[in-house]
Amino acid sequence: MKATRRDFLIHTGLAACAVGLLPRRCWAAADASGREAMHYEPMAGGLIHCKLCPRNCVISEGLRGRCGVRENRKGKLYSVVFGRPCTYHNDPIEKKPFFHFLPGTNAFSIATAGCNFSCKFCQNWQISQSRPEEVISSDMPPEKVVEMALQEGSPTIAYTYTEPVIYYEYMYETAKLGKRKGLRSVMVTNGFIQRKPMKDLCEHLAAVKVDLKAFSEKFYREICDGTLSPVLDTLKLLKEVGIWHEVVVLLVPTLNDGDKEITELCQWVKRELGPDVPLHFTRYYPTYKIKNIPPTPVATVEKAYDIATKTGLRFAYVGNVPGHPKENTFCPHCGKLIINRVASHADPSGMKAGACKSCGSPIPGVWA
Repeated sequence: MKATRRDFLIHTGLAACAVGLLPRRCWAAADASGREAMHYEPMAGGLIHCKLCPRNCVISEGLRGRCGVRENRKGKLYSVVFGRPCTYHNDPIEKKPFFHFLPGTNAFSIATAGCNFSCKFCQNWQISQSRPEEVISSDMPPEKVVEMALQEGSPTIAYTYTEPVIYYEYMYETAKLGKRKGLRSVMVTNGFIQRKPMKDLCEHLAAVKVDLKAFSEKFYREICDGTLSPVLDTLKLLKEVGIWHEVVVLLVPTLNDGDKEITELCQWVKRELGPDVPLHFTRYYPTYKIKNIPPTPVATVEKAYDIATKTGLRFAYVGNVPGHPKENTFCPHCGKLIINRVASHADPSGMKAGACKSCGSPIPGVWA
């Protein structure tokens, strides 16, 4: 009988573990398990059309899609990372970053291996660009995630670090269960997802942060191996369904930090999402495949902040510059400091009941 790719990986992975070739990077057993995926269609000849992200992968028997975690098993699509996070932490919500969502609280954060992008500057490339068999993972079904979040006293579960789109079913079931237990869920994503799965997921999420890599199809194609237009569609959908969302732009010198591009990006955000969407500009540091470009000058991030403010965006922020005053939140009406931030920790003492304590003006966000 002809062995499938999955059989080969299981048997060779187990053999490698037995002889000690993979002392810290074996996950063969989990490859044999999994959960049937959502958002796919069977095709003739045993093929599968995955309809989760805009890549629209057509997957043959025994093979996986571009993300490396969704596998065709005899005409059914399975997620091989369901309940198998490769990392989990209890983080300040500001690290995501969410600045207008329960400031000063923690989020129980999880991720599995894999991604549907290949960003050359990825800071978590060791897990995002790895296959499930190449990383250590934990047995943590949704019930366990919710239990651990409650034990930690975190009001929120965050799906982050890699790309939550690729472990969609795990996120969906965990967020659904968490909501029943009084926990909120937030998604930290590249936004590269089709409309229906994103809309379905929003029913169980409380907020979404989108990494807008650039405002250029060329950048998306050459640096991320993706496309921009589906990400913009996702942002417009978030506005349409009324879920809280924030946007982060990592500025890479000479690649996406031009004044013209930043101006067009800010104008698009104001026009399509509104002036109250938090827009974070953050510094790049050399990593992964881009190490020949120096870190983003602080002045570049400050200029992007100034462009956003002049465009009429009320909540622009500077990121990856510890202690920078433009990381704080000021009331757009009276100018008073309402949230002070230092090293991913926030003091929202300038607010009361979702409004500025000084003038009483409501501040958009999720505060209670």
